[in-house]
Amino acid sequence: MRRLRRSPRASLGASLAIAILLATTIGPHLVPHDPLEPDYRDRFAPPSVDHWLGTDALGRDVFARALAGGRVSLVITGAATLLALSIGLLTGLAAAGAGGTLDVLLTRTFDALLAFPGFLLVLLLVAALGGGVAQTVAALGVAGSPLFFRLTRAFTRQELGRDYVAAGTALGAGRLRLLLRHVLPNFVGVLIVQAASTAAAFLLVEASLSYLGLGVPLPTPSWGNVLQDARAMLTRQPWAALGPGLVLAAATLAFQSLADGARDGLDRRS
Repeated sequence: MRRLRRSPRASLGASLAIAILLATTIGPHLVPHDPLEPDYRDRFAPPSVDHWLGTDALGRDVFARALAGGRVSLVITGAATLLALSIGLLTGLAAAGAGGTLDVLLTRTFDALLAFPGFLLVLLLVAALGGGVAQTVAALGVAGSPLFFRLTRAFTRQELGRDYVAAGTALGAGRLRLLLRHVLPNFVGVLIVQAASTAAAFLLVEASLSYLGLGVPLPTPSWGNVLQDARAMLTRQPWAALGPGLVLAAATLAFQSLADGARDGLDRRS
């Protein structure tokens, strides 16, 4: 943990992440404009003191929509990362701990998922489940789980060959107790690194899905569909895309910097 606090990349990532989380959580309550309420008398307004990033084709405040959309995008990203981690961790521990037929079945299942390119797999799952917040979370979680499964299974199998596991088994410790209390803590840092890196990727994938109209349905704002709204106004109002685009880039940089810092501070094998 001391190495993590001294890492410049971890400090940069944590500072950016905290700033973005505070802005997207508290900001929508401080901005006087409703991100969903159109104002046809104030369409295509330029940046001003009243509208920091102007207004869109329906007169909605772009800055308010970027803040509200960030909250939606970050919730989806966090929930999907947690889902992918949970699926991969539980199945990886089960496969390595049980071995035999269960190990073969789970490994072949996740190998089949890995055979698809990541974004294509997400598109297929979204097409099967339909658009929406819950469906996007489920699609991202399932598509991201094979990486966590492979990491968990590989490190669990490695740790099960250690002497302390044999000693614990000889003393009468159950397999589940050994896996959760003694084996898992030895590589949890690797999973944290992968989770931060996966969150950065999920943020961009969710924005891409919403930009294509396959993720968060309108009128609920997310960074992807706010950018989609701004696309039609690039020549007339380039600042409408600049704000949300920069915040999305900063959030991605924050998660990736946290992943790099966590790798330096938590992964003892790095």
